[in-house]
Amino acid sequence: MRNLLFFLLAIVITLLSTSCSKKSPGDDGPNPPVQTENFRITEIEIPAIINRQKNADIEIKSKGFKLGDVILINSIDTPSSVFTVQIKSIQSDHVVIQLPESIGDGRYRLIAQRETRTQTLANTVFNTVLRTNIPDQANKTVKGVVHVNGLGVADVVVSDGYDVAKTDQNGVYYLNSNKRIGYVFVSVPGNYEVTAMNGNLPQFYKSLYGNPNIVETIDFELTPVNNENHIMLTMADFHLANRNNDIAQFQSGFLTDVNNLIASYKAAGKKVYGLTLGDLTWDLYWYSNSFSLPQYVDQINRVDKIPIFNLIGNHDYDPYFTSDWLAENAYRKTLGPTYYSFNIGRVHYIVLDNTEWINTGGGSGIVGERNYNGTISDEQMAWLVKDLAMVESSTPIVLASHIQLHNAPNVTGATPSYRISNGAQLVSELSRFEEVHILSGHTHINYKVPRNDKIIEHNTAAVSATWWWTGRSGAAGNQIAPDGSPSGYGVWEMNGTDIKWFYKSIGYEKDYQFRAYDLNNVHISAATYLPNANAQHQAMLNQYAFNFANANNNNEVLINVWGYDPQWVISVTENGNPLPVERIQSRDPLHIISYPMMRLNANTTPTFNSANTSHMFKVQASAPTTSLNISVTDRFGNIYTESMTRPKAFTYLMR
Repeated sequence: MRNLLFFLLAIVITLLSTSCSKKSPGDDGPNPPVQTENFRITEIEIPAIINRQKNADIEIKSKGFKLGDVILINSIDTPSSVFTVQIKSIQSDHVVIQLPESIGDGRYRLIAQRETRTQTLANTVFNTVLRTNIPDQANKTVKGVVHVNGLGVADVVVSDGYDVAKTDQNGVYYLNSNKRIGYVFVSVPGNYEVTAMNGNLPQFYKSLYGNPNIVETIDFELTPVNNENHIMLTMADFHLANRNNDIAQFQSGFLTDVNNLIASYKAAGKKVYGLTLGDLTWDLYWYSNSFSLPQYVDQINRVDKIPIFNLIGNHDYDPYFTSDWLAENAYRKTLGPTYYSFNIGRVHYIVLDNTEWINTGGGSGIVGERNYNGTISDEQMAWLVKDLAMVESSTPIVLASHIQLHNAPNVTGATPSYRISNGAQLVSELSRFEEVHILSGHTHINYKVPRNDKIIEHNTAAVSATWWWTGRSGAAGNQIAPDGSPSGYGVWEMNGTDIKWFYKSIGYEKDYQFRAYDLNNVHISAATYLPNANAQHQAMLNQYAFNFANANNNNEVLINVWGYDPQWVISVTENGNPLPVERIQSRDPLHIISYPMMRLNANTTPTFNSANTSHMFKVQASAPTTSLNISVTDRFGNIYTESMTRPKAFTYLMR
């Protein structure tokens, strides 16, 4: 009897325990799914890169899939992007799927799903190719096709920044790539454009994903165009940083001007392109103002639809890094290779990175000194030699880099010294070509340096002029660069091998090529320009006003010709009589009152000085009230004139 009671008590306790363990809808969560069968995919063989043809099926080698299973495809670059792909068929050793068009090329994680259970299969890269059957070649780690609508284009140059190759008659190329840069780029041939665009940015490059032991297939699709007769806009030193009202000035000034010019050229049937010359942003404000290269892209995409090629400047490096390579990664991620080439019409363009980043003291979360050297790296120079070897010596070369090749010239006419350390080597590599134009920015001023009868450098003043200071709210109300040039950009008119150029001042007609001052009216005094400055800053007037701090009653006229080169001619007449014209070295007085005087008047020491430039000319009239006829003729025979009525007022908004 006693044993029976113990047995019944045990049954009751067991029943009570079971009842208490069941979860109701209000408990912590649902019961786990009943494991009715094992879920395990085996013998998975998924390559690191899956080359796929458009709309073609893809085989996933594996065993264990069942009807109703799906594959989740999760973007590694955008983790919130997940696609559910149905399995078309299940075979003994693989399944077949077809990717929707919404899944672009890139890195993905493949995950098998059965009901609520999942199993990660592998990470891979989807890469759309024209052909999956291009044979491998020994020691060649990159291959592909350059084509137009599936038809290969011969003799197109392709490079990874180290190796350089041409496509064969079928448009196929091979590279022995070390994949260090992480890109392959096509040197777009003349009379073609790349089909792929990101806003205004031509996608002439594609990422490499694998290591050097993996053979990757990279294709480029081209579109035929007639660009023999084209316009190239060269734009230097934007320095966009979300400060000094720069975005508003950029949009109301530069964008309005350049879009009007583009529209006029397009209406005349010309193809228009853009080439920036570096300092797209301002590294000092990348983190403090949350404005860096992606925000620059947002702004440059407001330019009326034209392909715009970009170039890295010393202010486009990540200021947290001291390694040149690592500091460039932000640029490469946003804008691609830092050096490359392309062709438009019959002109061969080359873009080089001639900044060696040092950034003493930089570190994680720490902006360093942002110092640098001006030089072309050995690997770039080696690549340049290979690239130029593909080009006929009669082809015009336009080579762009941020830091100038030469220092600014003076009035002696002597060729100035090199600014970059291996400038002589660069000139030597270019010496076999019949016509070479070197484009640079960096200085924010205009000057030309004819190296010889073949090579000429064009240093181009800044879109930002004096770093957006003179046009900011409450300032001078103009946009003037340190040499007195108006803010602007270069315009190159290419017709076959015939090349012409001019500097386009923002907000002015294209014929505005000089400014003349009646020096009788130019006297920069503290009483006039520093009424609010304290004694300390008033005492600095002579340091920044130079000889303009003294009254000049000598009936002299100063002429600033910002596009000048030695083939230009400046002539002045007074009452029909020619006056002697002297080329001089001088600052520009309008810049002095527009920037350093404005800063001193606000009791702030100027950051930048007015440039002592050699594109200045002086004449002396016979009296203070005579009128002068000024004529400036450029190297192409274009004549720019001013009938100067004197006295001529000296104001912030003078022409």
